[in-house]
Amino acid sequence: MKNILYVNSCVRKESRTNELARYLLQKLDGNVFELNLEKENIEPLSSTTLYERDEILSNSDFSNEKIKYARQFADADTIVISAPFWDLSFPAKLKAYIENVSVIGVTFKYSEDGRPIGLCKANKIYYVSTAGGKFVPDFGYNYIKTLSLQMFGIKNVELIYAEDLDIIGNDVDGIIAKAKQDIDNI
Repeated sequence: MKNILYVNSCVRKESRTNELARYLLQKLDGNVFELNLEKENIEPLSSTTLYERDEILSNSDFSNEKIKYARQFADADTIVISAPFWDLSFPAKLKAYIENVSVIGVTFKYSEDGRPIGLCKANKIYYVSTAGGKFVPDFGYNYIKTLSLQMFGIKNVELIYAEDLDIIGNDVDGIIAKAKQDIDNI
């Protein structure tokens, strides 16, 4: 059975993004492991954390707890990322998480000519998002898509989103229902 990693970067209890992601997860076949970033102690990379990671990698200690997120990411067969659209991007915890999964020798390596070669076994990433206004993929989704395609070796990246949810007068339930219908058609 497939291993599905659900990277949940939603912080609101009644998150519409999380609602759509959970709807998608019900449609996928596999064992789901949820990583709720709000509950994890994930730090952005710093001089200290980079030094620690370099030490771990120089000792080929790939079982070290400090690179567990990279191992989880690399070992997943399918990845679902829920990321609400905030300030033309996604929550900062997701960026810190991506920094922590980008580990040489675990999620990618470099070729002799310096090109990244993906080491992740996932065949697909689903990026699920919602926006109060218009959804702009440039600074959130496209970042994840580019990393997936060019660095992690994950060749299928699919965007699922609902937009205009905070526009007064819009049929929010209808917009969410349409996004769920799009999921049904995947």
